Amino acid sequence: MKHNIPNQLLSRTVSVSVVGTGGNGSIVAMALPYIHQALLVAGHPGGLDVTLIDGDVVSESNCIRQPFSRSEIGLPKATVLVSRINLFWSLSWRSAPQRLSDEHLLSDSDIVIGCVDTREARAGIEARIVGSRSRVAYWLDLGNGAEGGQFVLGQPLNARNPRKADRLRTVAELFPEIVNPTLDDNAMPSCSALESLERQEPFVNQTLASHAMAMLARLFRYGGLEHHHGAFVNIASQSVQPLLIDPVGWKRLMRRGRSTKG
Repeated sequence: MKHNIPNQLLSRTVSVSVVGTGGNGSIVAMALPYIHQALLVAGHPGGLDVTLIDGDVVSESNCIRQPFSRSEIGLPKATVLVSRINLFWSLSWRSAPQRLSDEHLLSDSDIVIGCVDTREARAGIEARIVGSRSRVAYWLDLGNGAEGGQFVLGQPLNARNPRKADRLRTVAELFPEIVNPTLDDNAMPSCSALESLERQEPFVNQTLASHAMAMLARLFRYGGLEHHHGAFVNIASQSVQPLLIDPVGWKRLMRRGRSTKG
């Protein structure tokens, strides 16, 4: 099956909210200007208008795997990144150096890109982009473990995306365990610089984010997606398993999710 992008996203500036600017989010944030420039060159009237949302500040361990320097320790991640991007690309993108709150409901964003590392945070995103008050067109979720991860582009069920067979199912619909806060490992210790190196294979974030951004770029370049709307990436086995645009397959996944939840 092929999925076509809504026409309005090709005829005006596209608002994008990136939630989380850590391992995946920082790479996504720095890739979005390339998509923005490509859209303008191709004749898009406004490209992207991006807001980075993250309440975390730069820590010493962040300077190992994330694009931050020791001189930035203690500064808000979102502000550091958006300042760097705006200076280099002459943009006026914004940062919201705080966690999701009532002031940032995400409901007016065209695209929400979730780069969070807990199920509780994903559940918070989902709660703000579904329902009759939201007009979010797409939710692109990225998540990773030690050796790989997944990215899923979905259309949350809301005022913009009515219930229909070919609506792209979201990560929360296909894999409901991913938004179940009771499965979070709250006992996980905070990473030291050494732990951050030992806990995760090198370049997991870069590989995952690059695949996700390539898919998003194709969505705009060709006006749609053919065959898949996400994938599972494994660094250890050097493999990529696509998530097909397939209503029958979605039903199987959702039934599996319901039986697992029960």
